[in-house]
Amino acid sequence: MEALIREDESAPSGVPERWGDIDWRRVDRNVRVMQIRIAKATQEGDWRRVKALQRSLTRSWSAKASAVRRVAMNQGARTAGVDRVEWETPEDRWEAIGRLEHRGYRPLPLKRVYIPKSNGKKRPLGIPTMHDRAMQALYLLALEPVSEGTSDPNSYGFRINRSTHDAMSQLFASLSKRASAQWVLEADIKGCFDHISHNWLERNVPMDKAILRKWLKAGVVFQGQFQATDAGTPQGGIISPTLANVALNGLERQLDASLRAKFGVVKSNKLKVNVVRYADDFVITGNTPEVLENEVKPWVEKFLAVRGLTLSTEKTRIVNIADGFDFLGWNFRKYSGKLLIKPSKKNVQAFYRKVKEVISVKKTAKQDDLIRLLNPMLRGWAQYHRPVVATAAFTKMEHQIFCALWRWAKRRHRGKNAEWVRKKYFATIEARNWVFGTTTVDKKGDPFWLELYSLAGTQIRRHKKVRADYHPFDPAQEMYGEKLRQARMSDDMSHRKQWIKLYMSQQGLCAVCQSKITKETGWDDHHIVPRVLGGSDALGNRVLVHPGCHVQVHHYGRIAVKPVLD
Repeated sequence: MEALIREDESAPSGVPERWGDIDWRRVDRNVRVMQIRIAKATQEGDWRRVKALQRSLTRSWSAKASAVRRVAMNQGARTAGVDRVEWETPEDRWEAIGRLEHRGYRPLPLKRVYIPKSNGKKRPLGIPTMHDRAMQALYLLALEPVSEGTSDPNSYGFRINRSTHDAMSQLFASLSKRASAQWVLEADIKGCFDHISHNWLERNVPMDKAILRKWLKAGVVFQGQFQATDAGTPQGGIISPTLANVALNGLERQLDASLRAKFGVVKSNKLKVNVVRYADDFVITGNTPEVLENEVKPWVEKFLAVRGLTLSTEKTRIVNIADGFDFLGWNFRKYSGKLLIKPSKKNVQAFYRKVKEVISVKKTAKQDDLIRLLNPMLRGWAQYHRPVVATAAFTKMEHQIFCALWRWAKRRHRGKNAEWVRKKYFATIEARNWVFGTTTVDKKGDPFWLELYSLAGTQIRRHKKVRADYHPFDPAQEMYGEKLRQARMSDDMSHRKQWIKLYMSQQGLCAVCQSKITKETGWDDHHIVPRVLGGSDALGNRVLVHPGCHVQVHHYGRIAVKPVLD
C-alpha cells in the first residue's frame, strides 16, 4: 500500500495521457489507502500526522482525478456557476485535473438561486463553479475520514451508507418499548447553513484553513449584484453538509457526558435522554418534560450559541409521544402504548400537490408520456415510506390520484360518455380494475403494456439499520460496508429484478471503469451488442455502467466487460 501512495504522489510516468485511459479502480484504491491512513491517525489522536496525510492526499493525482469525476459525472454536472463553464467533454475533464492546484487558488462567488420549500417559502442555494466544486470534492476526500471518526453514533445525515431510514429505525428503538421515554424535544435550528460562525469553522474544522477561509468568504452573486458572506456555509456546495455535520458533532456525546457529570451514571441513564440527528434536524428524548425543558434545552442552546446558531422558537417544542411528532416526513406516535410510524400529513399533502400539478400541466400529453413522468415519482415516494406503517396512506393516495386522472381523461373527451373514457384509458388486469395504462412500443418498435405504478401494491419491507459503530474507513469493517452497500443498492433497484441480478453478478462494479456503482453515481443498462445490430435483451448481453462511462462507450470506443475481481 505504501508503494501505491509513493507512486501516486511522485506523478509517475504511468499516469495516463487522456481521460479515457484512466484506470479508475487504481485511482479508487490509491485514494482509499490514503483515507484509511487518515482515519487511523484520527483514531490515535495524532493530529499532526492527520494534517500531513491530508496534505499528501489533496496533492495526489488520484485524488484530483476522483474529484473531477465526481463533479463532472453527477446529476448537477450540467449546472454551471457564475463563469457559465461546463465540463462536457473528456478533454475538458482531463484539463480540469491539472488545474486543481492549491497555490494561487481563488474561488469565484457562488451563483445564488432559490428553490421552493414545502411551506411555500424559498430555500437559498449557492452554486459554485465546476472548478470550485472539484476543489471542494478534493478536500472533502481528506476531510471525510476525520469527520467519520469524530461523528456522533446517532448522526445519520450526509454520511456514507447512512440514511433517513436509519434515523427512523433508531428512534423506533428509543421510543417503542413500554419503558421507553415518553417525552420528545422536537428541535429545529434557525437557518443552520446560513448562520454557522465562520470563526468557529476556521478554528475547529480539521482541514486547510486558508482554503476553507476562501470558500467561506467567496460571496454570492444574485441578479448581477455581489453580496459578501460573513456567516454560514452555502447550501449547494459539495463540502457544505460535512461542514455542518462537523459543527454539530458532539451534540450527542457532549450532552451525555454533561448529564453524567451532573447526575452520575445511574441517574443520567434513568433520564432516558437519547439524541437522533439527521444533518441539522434532530430530536431528543427524555423521561419527563422538566428534564427536557430545564436541563437539555438550555444545554443545547449554549452548545449551538458557540457555533453562531440558535433554536427556532416557532418550530422547537416538547411533546408527549402519545400526541406524536413529525420527523423526516414521518409521524411518530403511540396509540394505546404501541408506537406507529406513518407518513406525516404534511408529507402526504405536499406529494399529492406535486403529482396533481404534473397531471394539470400535462393536459394534452399522451397517456404513455404522462405515465412515464408519474411512475418515478410514485415509486420513489412509495420506496421512501415502504419501511413504515404506510398501507393506508398508499391506498388513500392511489384513490386520490385515480380521481385526478379520471378528471384528466374526461376533460380530454368532453363529448364522450364515461364508459367510452374508461375503456380508452383504464383496463382490468387479472383481479385489478381501473388500471391506468396503455399499449405502447419500445425502442425496437415492439408493443408492450405500460401502466401506472400501483402504490397500493407496494409491499411493506422493514429497514435494517446500520450499526451505530460503523466506520466506512475502518479496514476491519470493509466487508460489512460492502454488504451494506450492495443490500441498499438492491433495494433501490427492487422495481427491476434484472438490474439486481446484473448488479450482484458484477459485485456492484461498473463494467467500464470497474469502480463502484452507487446511488450517487447512478447507472445505465448497457447492451454489449447493440439491439440495432441484433443484440438481445438477455442478461448475458447486458451490463450496468456509470452514465458517464456509457457515453464513453458509445462516443469514444471504450469497451464494457464484466468486472474481473481481485
